[in-house]
Amino acid sequence: MIKKRVLLLSEGFGAGHTRAAYALSSSLRKLSPNVQTKVLELGSFLNPKVAPLIITAYKKTVLSQPRLVGMMYRHQYNKSLNRFTTLALHRIFYTHTKNVVNQLRPDIVVCTHPIPSAVISRLKRLGEKILLCTVITDYDAHGTWISPEVDRYLVSTQEVRNKMIHQGVPPTRIKVTGIPVHPSFWEHPEKEEILSKFQLKDMPTVMVMGGGWGIMSDEVINDFLTRWRDDVQFLFCLGNNEKALKKLELDPRYNHPNIRLIGFTLEVDKLMEVSDLLVTKPGGMTCTEGLSKGIPMLFHHPLPGQEEENCHYFTAQGLGEPISSLEVIVKWMNKLTHELDAIRARREEQLKGIARYRPLESAQSIIDMLESKKVPS
Repeated sequence: MIKKRVLLLSEGFGAGHTRAAYALSSSLRKLSPNVQTKVLELGSFLNPKVAPLIITAYKKTVLSQPRLVGMMYRHQYNKSLNRFTTLALHRIFYTHTKNVVNQLRPDIVVCTHPIPSAVISRLKRLGEKILLCTVITDYDAHGTWISPEVDRYLVSTQEVRNKMIHQGVPPTRIKVTGIPVHPSFWEHPEKEEILSKFQLKDMPTVMVMGGGWGIMSDEVINDFLTRWRDDVQFLFCLGNNEKALKKLELDPRYNHPNIRLIGFTLEVDKLMEVSDLLVTKPGGMTCTEGLSKGIPMLFHHPLPGQEEENCHYFTAQGLGEPISSLEVIVKWMNKLTHELDAIRARREEQLKGIARYRPLESAQSIIDMLESKKVPS
């Protein structure tokens, strides 16, 4: 049997978009042996020298001028990428996208970032016959994701679906599937095996994440946490941020038997499994990964825009809490050291209802599109 080809397109502006693409790739292959997948960060693939420079500049802007990023997010909130912008993007960075699509001949293109979605939408306007599915990887619906050429949107919640309908997207084109995470996050291996593998102690454990970029921007919170290092085990996950990793390695406060400094790892799912609390920036993917593990979350310094919306959503659902002051840290450290059994019992209750989040629904929706070759009305 000829396998169906799925081309998953992302961009490197934050690690979550590409993690979603790889999560979908794994889930698709898990659901069907007749699916072949290919993941590309489109801009980096087409412009391997220029794209890293642009991504680095974006990262510096996010870190140094978050208010500017927030202002731009809000200013463009209800606006799609207009035709002039998509033309400019195509001419400058995405000239050979059509060649890539023609060479790979996908049965469907799935985009987990708004820019490749806009680029493929433009090709469709120019007459290319492409089945296009766009997966929104946050708990908000920014206008840049929206294009009339998208055949189906897969979104995180009913609230996001309602926002998109309000912005004029036909309801039949939007399906609530949750944000896709790697299938391993929905599995729950034996805790003792994980502790042994990573040489961790069976004690209250806090995982501190900086995302794929390893942005550990709040030194005040991180340093404050180390005050509990005699009673609480800390896993500081710094992603690809080697500079931050080396800095913490030289700091005597982090040189302690109960503190582990971890660089890039593909085993975040296992580390979350043995952690009792997650301290993180509220990226859409990281929050959804935490959701799949039922772990309580504390959010620090959300970026204005989508991270704020993610923070609001998870706080409203009782799944997380913003670090509005250091008193929030004190409260949770006291809970971990004095009420650990209650925290773990509540987590077990949370996990009982995890099936309602439909972990493979996104991938199944893509398979349904492949089988019908059109979006059911």
